[in-house]
Formats: sequence, structure tokens, C-alpha cells
Amino acid sequence: MPASTKPKVPTGGIDTPAPSGQSPSRPAAPPVPVAHPWPAIAALMIGAFVGMLSETSLNIALPNLMEAFAIPNATAQWLVTGYMLVIGIVLPFSSLIGKWFTTRQTVIFGLIAFIVGSAISALAPSFPILLAGRLIQGIGTGLILPLMFTVAMLIFPPAKLGTVMGMCALVIMFAPAIGPTLTGLILGRLTWHWVFWLFIPFLLIALVCAVCFLKNVGQITRPHIDLPSILGSVIGFGGLVAGVSLASKYGWASPVTLAILLLAIVALALYVRRQLKLEQPVLNLRIFAIPAFRAGASLVMLDFAIILASMYLLPQYFQRGLLVPVAMTGVLMLPGGAINALVSALAGRLYDGFGAKLPVRAGFIIAAVGSIMLLATSPHSPLVYVVAAHVVLMIGCPLAMSPAQTYALNSLNPMQSGDGSTIINTMQQIIGAVATAVTTSLLAIGEGRSGDAEPAQAFTNGMHLGLWFALILAVAALLISLRVKRFSHAEAPSGTGTEPAKEAKSA
Repeated sequence: MPASTKPKVPTGGIDTPAPSGQSPSRPAAPPVPVAHPWPAIAALMIGAFVGMLSETSLNIALPNLMEAFAIPNATAQWLVTGYMLVIGIVLPFSSLIGKWFTTRQTVIFGLIAFIVGSAISALAPSFPILLAGRLIQGIGTGLILPLMFTVAMLIFPPAKLGTVMGMCALVIMFAPAIGPTLTGLILGRLTWHWVFWLFIPFLLIALVCAVCFLKNVGQITRPHIDLPSILGSVIGFGGLVAGVSLASKYGWASPVTLAILLLAIVALALYVRRQLKLEQPVLNLRIFAIPAFRAGASLVMLDFAIILASMYLLPQYFQRGLLVPVAMTGVLMLPGGAINALVSALAGRLYDGFGAKLPVRAGFIIAAVGSIMLLATSPHSPLVYVVAAHVVLMIGCPLAMSPAQTYALNSLNPMQSGDGSTIINTMQQIIGAVATAVTTSLLAIGEGRSGDAEPAQAFTNGMHLGLWFALILAVAALLISLRVKRFSHAEAPSGTGTEPAKEAKSA
């Protein structure tokens, strides 16, 4: 490759973007020596899986909880939005926490917090105590989720990163899909308490793996803590999640919603401005100057929004549109969840062999087809057809997720990977909350415009309006994916940080 066309090798701060038509690469750095890397990463994968499982598993249990505590739907929804709110507040600090505490300390504390929160929720005699348990669970997920990707990037060699990141993506993709299935089966035989008891055995296994195999993989530098950044992050990210969550109750034009969203936007603007000026920012937002990270991160956000929007609508459609019992709803969600897991694991291997371009573009095309299939449903649609549409959607979304995320993180040098992982996971929660709120609003609008239609038909009309939103997201992601180049670590000569000449041609 001529010298004039080689991307520059990162030397520590922000990477110099590669020339047009090429993807920047992370230098091939030796992995941190860990005697048993798979048991070590298993502690984080199990913890993150339970955290993501908890994020969606309560959607199907809300009616039971409303009856148990005699609370309205708007109050019960805080079990979901409050959990996401805490995650959205904790996630931006994960990079800073990693510079003050060891990896072992952070992961073990996060797992114990989740175990304690689950026990409190399972034993809760009142709704406030149940909500307190959920908020404690959110602390655990907020600490563990970004560390999973950071540790994976540091303890595995570059040639295996696609496969490892595929397994990490399996955690993110499979847990939300399988949540309704497990909850439906539990509620068909047991009480809602067992939804929370279910988490604890898995968390105990993760805790044992962390204690026995995990070591510190970061650098403890104990940097100065910038209080304005802390306040800006809490008010900005927390206010944004709270605002979009309240929009589904009070409406997007209500004074309460607008006031909270305005405060959050101002706080976020000040927060971003301060991070770009600080020499040691809490969150290194400068990495958005790297085109590959910017494109890959955007695709992850849109993909996650499609998943949460569809996973919010489908369980309700089975129950309220097709009048299927709750336990059977869980069973019908299972094929899509199983396919999700299979494709998530396969997508990582596809990245190792073919790069990001092909699986990402194919994934969003398939996701768009699945959305269109669901738009053709009615209250009388065959269950087989609806399950098939769900399966198609669950092929497309995970096919794009892992390659897009690995593509984004591979554009960073090792010192930036923690910030990149934190940014992606933080924005997933924020975008997930926004997508859920928008979908909820569209569902209500669609039902309200149905006039004298039967309840099942009215709900189906509302669901279709929400699915149009998911389809628009898929098309937008497909357009962004046109900027993704064919690149993976398997193509880079060891230690050079550059791609072969065929990279420019494959773009």
C-alpha cells in the first residue's frame, strides 16, 4: 500500500481518521494476560445477560403487579422506566469508575448489588420497596454492562474479537427476546415473586466466576473528579429518560414533559461542551470524530431501538390483538428468541471472515422485511404467520448488531475502548427509552383513531402505527450502513495497524 494512503497508527489520544474510502483500525495490541479468559468474561456475560433480561421481562408481568399492589398502569411502568433511568445515570461514569476501582472490585460490587436488589424485589410487601429493589438492580447492570465489552477487547487477541464480540452481542440481543418467554412461563405456573428469584442463581454463578478468575485489566490512575460533569450527566441523561417516559403518560406537549426535556437538553449541551474542553474528560466524546465509530455506534443505537419497539408491541399484540393467554404468549415468543441467539453467535464469525459491510446491510434489509410482514397482520392473522414475521425480524437485527458494534470499537485504540463501550451502552439505554416512549405514544394514537372498532382491531391499528416507526428506523439504518466498509482485524497484518490494499477496493 503506498505510504500516502495508509491510515495513521493511533498513538494515544484520538485517532487520526483514515483517508477517504478506508476504515481506521485499532492497533494490534497484545491481550492482557489472563489465565482463564473465558471463565473471566463469563462473569460479565452472565451479569449483563441477567441485567438485559430484567429490562424486558417485567413488560409481560405488569398486569399481575398492578393487581397485586392495586396501582394504575402509569405507576407500574416506573418498574421499567426507573430501572432504565438508573442505568442511564450510572453508565456514563463507568469509565471514571474503572480508573478509581479495579475491575474485580467493580464487577463483584455490581453483582452483589443486583443480587440484593433482586431479593428485595422478590420479598417486597409494598410497591415502594419493590421499586427500590429495581433501582438497586439498575446500579448493578449499569456497572457490569459496559465492562463486558471493555474486558473482552483487552483480554482476547484481535483475531478472536469478532467471535467474542458476537457472544457479547448474543447477551444483548437474546436476553430482551427471551424475557417475555420466561416471564410468561413463570406467571403461568407461579407468582410474580419468582420472576425476581429467577435472577439470583445465575448471578451467584457469575459471582463465583468473578471471584475465582477475573483480574484487573485497566489502569488505576485516580483522576480528578469534575463535579460539574457529574451533575450535568445525572441531570442530562436522567432527565432525558424521565422526560420521554413521562411523555407516554402526560403527552409530549404537556408542561411537565416539556420542562423536564428542556432541562435535560440544556444540561446535556453543557455536559458535552465541558467534556470537549476538559483535558481528562469523564467521557471522551472526541472519539465521535472517528467516522467508523460514529457510523457503527449509530447503527447499534438504531438496531437496539428497533428491537425494543418491536419487543414492546409483540407480547401485547399476542394478548390484546390475538387474545392469546399470557403463558402461551411466552411460548410463541420463544422461536424468535432462539433464532436471535443463533444469529447473534453466527454474526461474530461473519465479521471475522467478511468484515462488517455485508452482514450489517443484509441485517437491516431483513429487519425491514420483518417489519413489513408484521404491518400486514390483523386480529385474525394465523399465529404461524406472526411467529414467522417475528423470526424474520430476529434474524435481521442480531445479524447487524455484533458487526456494527465491533466495527465501531475496532476503530478505537485500546485506551479509548472503555469510553467507546460506555458511550455505546449509555446511548442504547437512552435510545431504548426514547423508542419505547415513542412507540407507546404511537400505539395510543392509533387506538384513539380507531373509532368504534373492536378492542382487538383498535389495538392492532395502534400496533401498526408503532411498527411504521420501527420500519423507518430500519430504513434509516440501511442508509447509514452504506458508509460501512469491509474491515476486520483478520485482514490487518499483525502489529501494523493498517489494512491491506484490497480494503480501499472493497469499499
